[in-house]
Amino acid sequence: MITTVDALQSLKPKAEWVLRGGVLEWLDSKQTEPTQSEIDAEITRLQAVYDSQAYARSRAVEYPTIADQLDDIYHNGVEGWKATIKVTKDKYPKG
Repeated sequence: MITTVDALQSLKPKAEWVLRGGVLEWLDSKQTEPTQSEIDAEITRLQAVYDSQAYARSRAVEYPTIADQLDDIYHNGVEGWKATIKVTKDKYPKG
């Protein structure tokens, strides 16, 4: 889940601030404090980006190790390797 901290780090990289009990204390004199609307919008944007990559996270867990993939290529050729990888790609399609 995307948090206020994630949004602040995205909106104002390297800014100085403290978040205590959900209350933001802005300490940075070089960057302006984002509004709550800007923070909320960034949380929504970052969550959408995160959600759109669910398939990639699921695939990464199920793909064979690189060593196993190389062994597959050696023994079964590129087409055999593609068939192995396609199983996971089909299970977790993009979008």
